[in-house]
Amino acid sequence: MELALLLGAGFSKWSVDLPVAPQLFDFEVKPWGVRENQRLSTLRSLKQQWDRSRPGGLAEQFAADLLDSSTQDRQLLLWYLARRLSEPFIWEEFHAGRWRRHVLMIDEKRATSQPGVVSARDFLRRFPQSLMQGIITPNYDMVIEYALGTKGFHYGVPGQRLTGRGPYPVSTWRNPVRLTGPTPLAKIHGSISWDESERYTDGRRGLTGNALIVAPTPEKAVPHSLKDVWNLAERILLNAKGLVVFGFAFNPYDEALLSLLRVAKDIELVLLIDIQDNTQAAHVVWPHATISWAKPPPAGDSTIYNWQNACVRT
Repeated sequence: MELALLLGAGFSKWSVDLPVAPQLFDFEVKPWGVRENQRLSTLRSLKQQWDRSRPGGLAEQFAADLLDSSTQDRQLLLWYLARRLSEPFIWEEFHAGRWRRHVLMIDEKRATSQPGVVSARDFLRRFPQSLMQGIITPNYDMVIEYALGTKGFHYGVPGQRLTGRGPYPVSTWRNPVRLTGPTPLAKIHGSISWDESERYTDGRRGLTGNALIVAPTPEKAVPHSLKDVWNLAERILLNAKGLVVFGFAFNPYDEALLSLLRVAKDIELVLLIDIQDNTQAAHVVWPHATISWAKPPPAGDSTIYNWQNACVRT
């Protein structure tokens, strides 16, 4: 049976302990210099003011309000979101007389040896590449890229050349980095490794705050700059008969993504992997599918393996 994966925020939380939306504004970022310290202080103050005026308000709504305010506040929000989700993958070195910071590159051993990335890689390897139609994710971290490596995925164009160095200090023109893997990866809300014009080998856009990402706000619309990515996600869903949904909450405000999922009218089997059973919400999206639920590994391993075996036999 042809398979597809939808990996939500809960997947990155499970694998590398990145925050889901309610935890996103924990400000667990190590500031790099006075400027970043000032940015964190300003955003923290804005969040405290907002919390006082909106007791019990959702983090997603705070993000939405900042996006609708001044250009400065919008840029501050996008900088923080990208920085927070690249934080576990930043490393420092003393070179040429000063300290420098870097974000881990795809294929870099520092990334592939991280326990959380190993967990993500081992999970993805459970599903045969021969059956895999693609992976869809609203996450803009690089967990999937680190786990699969350049030989495991592509962004919709096999052989696509990335901007930046490979995992060792070799100039781009001598060692171009290309995505040669068989599995399409549709990052429908953008990536900390993307900007409006390029796809990079690391999360450098996360360091600068210029990443092409869509903030986790209510009623997300499909941005024009990501239209091709959404088209890729739709093709993945249309080609699949079985779907694994890991860590996606089916929040009703996420209208654009829920509408996308409804195009998969031929889905027969769905496996939900989450700490909570969202079967009822999933049946609204796929009323004719057989839907199973499992807790994340290792607790849900038995159910996951049984579901996999059923798909392989079909």
